[in-house]
Amino acid sequence: MAPTTVEADPAAARRSLEALALGDAFGERWFPLFRAPRQAYNEVRARRTPPEPVWNWTDDTALARALHQVLDECGEVVQDRLALSFALAFDADRARGYGHGMHMLLPQLLTSPGDWRTLAPGLFEGGSLGNGAAMRVAPLGARFHRDVGHAAGQAARQAEVTHAHPEGIAGAVAVAVAAALAVRGEFTLDEVVARTPAGSVREGLARAAGLPFDTEPWRAADLLGNGSRIRADDTVPFALWTAARHRDDLEAALWATAEGFGDVDTTCAITGGIVGAAAGVGGVPDEWLRRREPLN
Repeated sequence: MAPTTVEADPAAARRSLEALALGDAFGERWFPLFRAPRQAYNEVRARRTPPEPVWNWTDDTALARALHQVLDECGEVVQDRLALSFALAFDADRARGYGHGMHMLLPQLLTSPGDWRTLAPGLFEGGSLGNGAAMRVAPLGARFHRDVGHAAGQAARQAEVTHAHPEGIAGAVAVAVAAALAVRGEFTLDEVVARTPAGSVREGLARAAGLPFDTEPWRAADLLGNGSRIRADDTVPFALWTAARHRDDLEAALWATAEGFGDVDTTCAITGGIVGAAAGVGGVPDEWLRRREPLN
């Protein structure tokens, strides 16, 4: 397959990836593994920086890096190559917090990458509608921001490798579109709704578009979902709402997203990837960047 003729922006993609990884590692600090629920709530509300000296990122970043590498090498989503890249990332470090579906799928793709075509649709009786395809895709949207329709199509292609369910694909499309629009200075929730396939994700985004930005983030998470169900329609609307609420301020966006708790590394990764696509990571405290695990 010949590389795409759409002009890419690798610098925007890298900005988004750096911010996605920061959001992922920052959000991971608030899981019960590190904090009791009341302690986590108090620390987030007080905007108290997590004290751990190293903030490791999770599968969100591992798979975003794998996708980023394939796009650097191929210029577009080559699905069999991407399947192998995902499998290699999983095989290199299975302790990144991968979901159950990826534990079933990715080891099989290590030796037969092309088998995603039959294996991915068979996950959970119709394919996964989880948030995994959405959590990794913001840098792709940033890369192809000059053609938002192309970004949406590429987002769908990368989603199909692991998340064949229409809602899993729609979540990825919505995040990629948001990141592309963010780089263009055109990001609004209404614009994302208009470009997202019909279904539960789009309905959740429409609710988010009608939710005032003066709503407390914890309340918004109650209304929109916070990823605790590990579904795209329970994750993407809130993450995009906080990204739109703080589109020029990555630090504020991540704190607000953390207030929603739930699958907080994933919501923060999505929010970070969108806001950082335009704003970068330059506005966050230096200690955050020093503590975040390097991307290499």
